[in-house]
Amino acid sequence: MSIEKLPLTLTINGTKVGPVDVPVGMPMIDFLHGYLNLTGTHFGCGQGICHACTVVELNADGTTTESRTCIFGAHAFQGKSIRTIEGHAERNAQGKVIRLTPVQQSFIDHFSFQCGYCTAGFVAGATVFIDGLKRTPVRRAQLQSAIENSLNDHLCRCTGYVRYFEAVRQVALDTPGCVID
Repeated sequence: MSIEKLPLTLTINGTKVGPVDVPVGMPMIDFLHGYLNLTGTHFGCGQGICHACTVVELNADGTTTESRTCIFGAHAFQGKSIRTIEGHAERNAQGKVIRLTPVQQSFIDHFSFQCGYCTAGFVAGATVFIDGLKRTPVRRAQLQSAIENSLNDHLCRCTGYVRYFEAVRQVALDTPGCVID
């Protein structure tokens, strides 16, 4: 008996991948890890609850959404474009990081993480949140609750929430058009 495979083609971190024959039902996180050696996205709960496995989905209309890779099979991403944690920072031709995103830099500046296991998911969630604020800004008085609502489902076992939220708040305040008075 052989494992059924179907071709998968998508764009990951700006690069077209595929078609690659991938077992039917293989979780996307396993495809990222096993086929592409993109291991920065972490497997946490395996049930889509902790959001450690979250990547950014780049939608055709220019918006972004969070997608969990532990509960969705790789084929659910057929034809889509996603960004893993490896694709956030700007790199030179040799692949060396030359500039972090504002979210990544703010997380470092605020010492937002301890073990770092949840960080890739928080970077994805915060990036989607800031992208949304650029389209639909919030009032300064509503910013904290907007951050909490947006990142509420991301779990940090080291209890780094305050620092994560402070870092995201700083990015929102520093990014023109995200916050209105």
